[in-house]
Amino acid sequence: MEPSAVAGTQALLDGREARLLLGLDFAGTYVFAVEGAIAAIAGGLDPLGIMVLSFATALGGGILRDLLIGATPPNSIRDERYAMVAFAGGATVLFLHRFVTYVPPLLLVTLDAAGLSLFAIAGARKALDFGLRPLMAVLMAAITGSGGGTLRDLFLNHVPTVLRADIYAVAALAGALVMVAGQRLGLPSRTMALVGGAACFALRMVSVWRGWSLPHFSLTGME
Repeated sequence: MEPSAVAGTQALLDGREARLLLGLDFAGTYVFAVEGAIAAIAGGLDPLGIMVLSFATALGGGILRDLLIGATPPNSIRDERYAMVAFAGGATVLFLHRFVTYVPPLLLVTLDAAGLSLFAIAGARKALDFGLRPLMAVLMAAITGSGGGTLRDLFLNHVPTVLRADIYAVAALAGALVMVAGQRLGLPSRTMALVGGAACFALRMVSVWRGWSLPHFSLTGME
């Protein structure tokens, strides 16, 4: 194959990966914004508070990730489409709040798990694209997936979910680990992104269903 053809093929693959990363980012942004707005309504916040919490929940983790990997200014600040997607998610809940009050808890958990999965995979992919080693890419996945939820919980005066007993950041770490390991073995990046996201989602949902949790520690020992 001629060099020009190889370069063209590589550019096409790079473009597809870029679109995949952007799609994951937008999907995760919308899902987390909806989840943040629902939490804001449950916490009794006013419309402004709902929109602020939507933005923070949707973009907080990505902003922190970008600052840590040196992608400044953060992409979600530089690209106004992220804010538009986040506010669209908040507005969706705001205008349909009468229906939101009847949303079953299982749906909330499902939305949260979906957002966690999307952001974890997008976070790991971006970290790899910026030249981080696999271990740090996996850690960036956990930060991306749980950072916004941590801000949400702090705004609502709750102990962050990631610091409590249930499997949350661990699910993000597991999903990212699956994706990164598969890519290191030479498997297609798009396929491994789907597999890693599914692993994260499944682990989060099963842990809620089965009541799995990390051990608690107290001054008297492990509980």
